[in-house]
Amino acid sequence: MSQPQTFVPEPLIVTENAVSKVKGLIDEEGNPDLKLRVYVTGGGCSGFQYGFAFDELCAEDDAQIEREGIVVVVDAMSYPYLVGAKLDYQEGLQGSRFTVENPNASSTCGCGSSFSI
Repeated sequence: MSQPQTFVPEPLIVTENAVSKVKGLIDEEGNPDLKLRVYVTGGGCSGFQYGFAFDELCAEDDAQIEREGIVVVVDAMSYPYLVGAKLDYQEGLQGSRFTVENPNASSTCGCGSSFSI
C-alpha cells in the first residue's frame, strides 16, 4: 500500500518580478551561491516586520523555494507567518522594493512593511 500524500502549502509564492530582480542583484554581485532570505522580526508600527537579506548559507530547518534558477530561503521561525504569502518586487512612486502580500496578516501598516496577526 502506498502512503497517502500530505499536502504541504507553498511557504511563499514568488512572482516573476521578484525572480527577475533577485537574478539581477545576484548577477551584479557575481556570486551565484547567494539566496534571498525572507524573514519576520518583531517591531515595525504593526508589531511584526518583514526583512530581506542575501545569504550564502542555509540552516538545516530553512525552507527553500526554488524558482527559475534562484532560491528564496525562509527560516523556521518565520515560516508560519509566511505560508501562502506572495513575495513581489514593485517599482513606483514610493520607490523600488520587495513587498509581501500576506493572507495571514490581520492588518498592515500604510507602508506595507509591517503587519499584525
